Amino acid sequence: MKVLFMFYNPSGGMETLNRIRSKALIAHGVESHLLYKFDGEGRNNIKNITTFVTCEKETIREIIKREGYDAITVCSDINMLAQLRSFGYSGRLIFELQGLGRHEERLLLTQSFKDQIYEHADAILYPYNQQLRELMSSNYPEIPQYSFDDPLDWEYFGYTAYPRKPFPILGWVGRLQSNKNWRDFLLLGQTLIGLYPDLYLWLFEDETMADPAELEDFNEILANNPTLKARLIRYSNVPHDLMADYLSIIGDSGGFLLSTSISEGFGYAVAEAMLCRCPVLSTDSGGVRRFITHNKTGKFYTQGRIEEATLEAISLLTNKNEREQLIVNAEAHIKRHFSSSVYANRFSTMLNHLDQGRRVNRNRLR
Repeated sequence: MKVLFMFYNPSGGMETLNRIRSKALIAHGVESHLLYKFDGEGRNNIKNITTFVTCEKETIREIIKREGYDAITVCSDINMLAQLRSFGYSGRLIFELQGLGRHEERLLLTQSFKDQIYEHADAILYPYNQQLRELMSSNYPEIPQYSFDDPLDWEYFGYTAYPRKPFPILGWVGRLQSNKNWRDFLLLGQTLIGLYPDLYLWLFEDETMADPAELEDFNEILANNPTLKARLIRYSNVPHDLMADYLSIIGDSGGFLLSTSISEGFGYAVAEAMLCRCPVLSTDSGGVRRFITHNKTGKFYTQGRIEEATLEAISLLTNKNEREQLIVNAEAHIKRHFSSSVYANRFSTMLNHLDQGRRVNRNRLR
């Protein structure tokens, strides 16, 4: 069995997902390749996985023909579905969604989008996310759908002890794009610095993926807030292996990770922080509900309500007993429910189901 995962570029959660699931599938005897249309800094994280980077139509056609994939999973790129079929590809073609911004949700509801899905895709795949499930079930009822949790490589990514920092750290992971809602991070950081003058803000990003208009607003806010600017440290394209160290340090500092997204299909940064014993305060962005039960495995606040976020942050910074219980519960929850081996089994089962469906349909036509 040989499969291909396709996406625009190796960055953020999609780079993490493709790398982890490919590794898991390879361990289960499924040869897994990656194809990105554009290069990205995240490619430096990929090791021992066959990876192609090209947007050239003829090159992609040659790869598909040469490799003979049994199944191809295309994330988000609806036009690629039709292109693959035009190449003569007759294997299983799976359209994947990992999250929806407002623009993507509007596209999903258009008739032209639906027509392409029904014409070219054998199935739709998305993480276990109630919002996505309701949207897809109501709008695409006649196509097979598969929904299961994305994997985490918790056997190799987790907590490491380092000397404790003498100051608490507020961490944030994301891109300077509107859906990531980075303004809440700066607003909460500014408020907390007023209460805890030794606090630092650590921002982890892929600076090559920043939206120019959002970056301009970000820089303007910092220019007008010299105290905030002095306390903010930006890290760009930290190798994934090292992120476990940074998250461990944030947790041990007495600080926490803040997740401010408007919408997330899964939310890798949140889950990985929990693996590294770093408590999390988050907006209810959808997918993170799989990780966070309020005041049990993490904390929620309402997007844009900085006063509410401040109260929850103070609790994390000062209530040591509650903090420790959240950390213990969160780490155990992730290890219990998000195994890469379980993902590989579920993905393989999905492929087998699609195979069986094809055989049934062929028999009906005879």
